[in-house]
Amino acid sequence: MAFTMPTFASRLFRPFTSSARLGITADTSGGPAIPEGAEKATVAAGCFWGVEHLYRKHFGNKGLYDARVGYTGGDLNNPTYRAVCSGQTGHAESLQLHYDPSQISYRQILEFFYRLHDPTTANRQGPDVGPQYRSAIYYHNDEQEKVAREITKQANEQWYKGGIKTEIAPAGQWWDAEDYHQQYLHHNPTGYECPTHFLRQFPPLQ
Repeated sequence: MAFTMPTFASRLFRPFTSSARLGITADTSGGPAIPEGAEKATVAAGCFWGVEHLYRKHFGNKGLYDARVGYTGGDLNNPTYRAVCSGQTGHAESLQLHYDPSQISYRQILEFFYRLHDPTTANRQGPDVGPQYRSAIYYHNDEQEKVAREITKQANEQWYKGGIKTEIAPAGQWWDAEDYHQQYLHHNPTGYECPTHFLRQFPPLQ
């Protein structure tokens, strides 16, 4: 019989090995087809399980085509989860979104980003420590860079009192994470959730 971690322990410890060895359900269906005209956004906000879960929960029926967890910002080709968790590859645990720009704006995606995690801690989210857990926005074009810098400035001044440590950089090579990480908290609802991942009740940015 497959071993399944107790609820409390599973929220404290993140698996390094394959889903079969830990009794973790994998998502092997692959992502949906992305329609022509979709736009892409890439962010990092700590453990990608909770980040992906919150974006899907909020935008799932509002123009979000897909959300894939993976690795970006590093030097190693085709990195594994274990390698990234070492903190030595330079990658961030990240989320890549494909969305309908007629229903969701890039500004909405980034305002949500600054509500769902703590961007004031460098290379850390809650108990998760290391450069792989950094806060980052990886822009795909000049317009995204402009919006990212505007939203970050506003959030820094109005919400975080000058404390934001978020990296803003051009998007580089993207690597999908292993199948068992995709929609992890959907398949494993008692799995680990970083305690900093919740929606903060801030007033609208001005």
